[in-house]
Amino acid sequence: MFAVIRTGGKQYKVAKDDVLAVERLDGEAGAAVIFGEVLMLGGEAAKTGAPLVSGASVTAEIVEQGKGEKVVAFKKRRRKNTHRKRGHRQCFTKVKITEIHAG
Repeated sequence: MFAVIRTGGKQYKVAKDDVLAVERLDGEAGAAVIFGEVLMLGGEAAKTGAPLVSGASVTAEIVEQGKGEKVVAFKKRRRKNTHRKRGHRQCFTKVKITEIHAG
């Protein structure tokens, strides 16, 4: 059985025991998170929502909080002796899917 959930403005296809990195969520490592925005449940008989499947939820456990790789934005204006260099590291939360509730 799998589910399609929405969190952080993105959609993820998840199954039990999957580990994935999502946009930063509040909580410490070991805490439980419930994703209530389930767009689709798959398996023998697929169930789609309009837009959400009523009563369905996905439970996950936070594995770790972290920061991604550094992204460098470098802008230069030729012949003007000006440039700008900025770096950014996006925060993420790594979660492990523990259970999918059909509802």
